[in-house]
Amino acid sequence: MTTASTARRRARTTASLVSLGALLAASATVLTAAPATAAETLLSQGKTATASSTEGAGYAASAAVDGDLTGTRWASQWSDAQWLQVDLGARANISRVVLNWEGAYGKAYDIQLSDNGTDWRTVTSVTAGDGGTDELAVSGTGRYVRLQGVTRATGYGYSLWEFRVYGESGTTQPEPGGAVRVTGSQGNWQLTVGGQPYTVKGLTWGPAIADAPKYMPDLKSMGVNTIRTWGTDGGTKSLLDSAAAQGLKVVNGFWLQPGGGPGSGGCVNYVTDTAYKNTMLTEFAKWVDAYKSHPATLMWNVGNESVLGLQNCYGGTELEAQRNAYTTFVNDVAKKVHSIDPDHPVTSTDAWTGAWPYYKRNAPDLDLYSMNAYGDVCGVRQDWIDGGYDKPYIITETGNAGEWEVPDDVNGVPDEPTDVQKAEGYTKAWNCVTAHRGVALGATMFHYGLEHDFGGVWFNLLPDGLKRLSYYAVKKAYAGSTAGDNTPPVITNMTVTPASAAPAGREFTVRADIRDPDGDPVTPKIYLSGNYANGDKRLVDAQYRSLGNGTFAVTAPEKLGVWKVYVQAEDGRGNAGIETKSVKVVAPPVAGTNIALGRPATASSSQASYGDCPCPPSHAVDGNPGTRWASDWSDPQWIQVDLGSARSFNRLQLVWDPAYAKSYEVQVSDNGTTWRTIHTTTTGNGDIDTIEAGATARYVRLQLTARGTGWGYSLHEFGIYA
Repeated sequence: MTTASTARRRARTTASLVSLGALLAASATVLTAAPATAAETLLSQGKTATASSTEGAGYAASAAVDGDLTGTRWASQWSDAQWLQVDLGARANISRVVLNWEGAYGKAYDIQLSDNGTDWRTVTSVTAGDGGTDELAVSGTGRYVRLQGVTRATGYGYSLWEFRVYGESGTTQPEPGGAVRVTGSQGNWQLTVGGQPYTVKGLTWGPAIADAPKYMPDLKSMGVNTIRTWGTDGGTKSLLDSAAAQGLKVVNGFWLQPGGGPGSGGCVNYVTDTAYKNTMLTEFAKWVDAYKSHPATLMWNVGNESVLGLQNCYGGTELEAQRNAYTTFVNDVAKKVHSIDPDHPVTSTDAWTGAWPYYKRNAPDLDLYSMNAYGDVCGVRQDWIDGGYDKPYIITETGNAGEWEVPDDVNGVPDEPTDVQKAEGYTKAWNCVTAHRGVALGATMFHYGLEHDFGGVWFNLLPDGLKRLSYYAVKKAYAGSTAGDNTPPVITNMTVTPASAAPAGREFTVRADIRDPDGDPVTPKIYLSGNYANGDKRLVDAQYRSLGNGTFAVTAPEKLGVWKVYVQAEDGRGNAGIETKSVKVVAPPVAGTNIALGRPATASSSQASYGDCPCPPSHAVDGNPGTRWASDWSDPQWIQVDLGSARSFNRLQLVWDPAYAKSYEVQVSDNGTTWRTIHTTTTGNGDIDTIEAGATARYVRLQLTARGTGWGYSLHEFGIYA
């Protein structure tokens, strides 16, 4: 063995000279970037070392940490999967590992850290080792450091003259705030940060990251100690920095398809799509490594409502298989995260406690569960008890009841809670979370958002930057008091008249009692949202006039359907009260008799089977605003009505579907062959056209020449009035 060893050492010396020459030729800057720092200490020398095997009695693991660079060495048996590890005696921050190889070196290997000598995490990997001296900069914390061989470069084993580990001894935490742990036992858990108890008092984060420095002090003033995100990427650092500057922590989210629960898109096959899973695993690992030592990092949250959301993609036995595969993948992510960052817990969020059995079965590496629950948040406790779960949880979204939890109003749309009810919802939610002592470890309530739209008014604590009663309810829950705060106006007894028959384009009445607890002068405003009418969630300024005593005459939109009308009262002190009711906009009444009702109608074409079709021309004269005629998607088209005999009329009303005519003519005929034009427009805008045009004729036709959309032409009603 002596002769072979000498030959290997001699060959390695030549290779070292060649490698050094190549380095010098490639880049002189490599030599000037010394990896060591003044604070580094050689931690490994003389410490206890063990190995998977030895080549013989003279090649013990201890020889690699004895400080002798040329006389003693460790050598393994002649196979690939061999390892050498050293026990530093205490947990330390590791900054550098130096391997002085003998001729039998590792071509591929990992450097791993562990706190207990059992659970290992890889901090760096080498895949093209060339022997000699490998000097590796690493970043991590652990008591045990291991060389895990993957592939040998020679037919021999692995052989090291010296295995040197550098770093700072006596450090026990990877970041200034301290490691985050889930501690305790069944039913008596707590979250700790740096060894100190920590209850999550949080809000989900809504503003742009660029605005984080502006809003983080406000969050802190509310008693908030945590914010939650749904995605983590390169822009997250500035958010973390802003949070840390105020002493706040962040639940860093990772988005997985089909996130967001009911109605969400993105159907991944978790049983077969290995490429997607590997891509996500690699992406998540990158950001865990980037932010694991950031003082604002509290924990990692993998996915959002996907167990529930998979029902939008699959059904039956396939849905069951996908849910099992998804939660198994979540567990793979948890294991990967733990291997990189042992100092922050991993959780996963869903919106249905029925997801928890899947996590219990398939994701044992999660440290805790998470749940989004609104009006039914108080039921989570009983579901946890009934399920016999052995992990604590946090509530990652909660607040007032959502659209899916409230009864419908007189117009068949969800009856949105009042501002007073919403504030009570946050208080109730927090009381239910804190009542589940030793199991519920806190909450990130929904939502610190600024959007001033349909969803923003329903859930945001400060839409358009204006603080609402819910804002102060959360502040009282977290900070314990709102004494001295100027609070928002309170709106009660809001009514809309007529609630279910507001004529399009005409006025309806809105009334509300508005008072300000602090006696501030109040400025009321009126907004409308077409969320239920046309899918537009924006709040647009309504056309209205004040009638005094909290009463307003509001002009209804031209578009038929159910709209939301909002009364917003502002106090000039950064606060607002907002109440909303629905109003059903209908076609305005037309004087006279609709002589087209039920008469024979024909058209150039009609849709037979698209969407809600068949849509024959008879639907335009049936008196039912819920049915429609729809043409092919081309120009020109026509629809005509046979009145049965020559009839006199003076007015027409066209109730358009969104597929309207921009240009058209109204034509009449006595015989259905020879036509004369009585009205022309090139500026149609859809909704409702009431046309003051009269004639005496048996046939009335709309000659449609230019569509207003990419679809065809579509009419709910074609009314002709005498």
